[in-house]
Amino acid sequence: MKKKTKGLIILVLVLALAVVGYLVFQPKKQLSVGILQFVQHPALDAAREGFLKALAEEGYEDSKNIRISYQNGQASQNLCASIADMFVADKVDLALGIATPAVLTLAGRTDSIPILGTAVTDYVAAKLINSNESPGLNVSGTTDMNPVAEQIAMLHRLVPDARRVGLLYTGSEINSRIQARLAKEALEDLALNVVELTVTTSNDVQQAVTSLLDQVDAIYVPTDNIIASSMPLVAQAAQDKGIPVACGEEGQVRSGGTFTLGINYFRLGEQTGHMAAQLLQGKAKVSAMPIQSQTEFEYLINKSYCEAIGLEIPEDLLPFAQSF
Repeated sequence: MKKKTKGLIILVLVLALAVVGYLVFQPKKQLSVGILQFVQHPALDAAREGFLKALAEEGYEDSKNIRISYQNGQASQNLCASIADMFVADKVDLALGIATPAVLTLAGRTDSIPILGTAVTDYVAAKLINSNESPGLNVSGTTDMNPVAEQIAMLHRLVPDARRVGLLYTGSEINSRIQARLAKEALEDLALNVVELTVTTSNDVQQAVTSLLDQVDAIYVPTDNIIASSMPLVAQAAQDKGIPVACGEEGQVRSGGTFTLGINYFRLGEQTGHMAAQLLQGKAKVSAMPIQSQTEFEYLINKSYCEAIGLEIPEDLLPFAQSF
């Protein structure tokens, strides 16, 4: 009887050790991040690249110790919704939305998975968070709010003879509407006339810009995703008419626009990547992460465009002029 009891105890101990060993030495679940980018254009691409660089600096490399799924929404709400559903079904540990529509779609699909956004102008206006200081929900990230008034001042300085300025943007994008309102206020403060024209899809851009160019002396475009993806078309049409295009960000200038004073989207993506690392390491909660922004802005002037339309670049801004 004693031998049986002793044998049973030994068996229990062996099984217990086996279970402990399994729990201790079994491979840990690989972390996963889902990236939903609303559409491809230089600014959003740069934000994504900056995000991945920061993750790598924090020790997270795709296919090594983390699984990263990048998906392009192609400016389609239906496709974005399908991608968001896939991320939720896969139970990703973190979702990144690049541009306001992408973040809105992700937030509409889950209230438990942490979501970070980048290239989002105003999280509060988009009803993604309670406040910039204390989001309170499962969303945080970085804002790409531009110095719109300063950009309009730059337009007025470089094109002092302009009396009518066109605003070209996507009417359905919250971020674009906010910037357009700020631009209109700044233009009216300078006693300049404003002509607003909105588009719905990229298919509308050519007709819209053609119509607008017949009515204005200069154009201002905010950090608008549809316009940014169609920037070569906009810039070429404007250059043919000898009209400058003031841009909300540098990617639009590199794609043919005339000038900007804006943020650096690569660095914005890096900021977001470091925020993501804090979440993945369990050092922070997304609901308590304040929205981050950039405080330094950069001039960029398309020297080739200026030469083509005879626009003089002030001497102090020549160091910021490049040929594209």
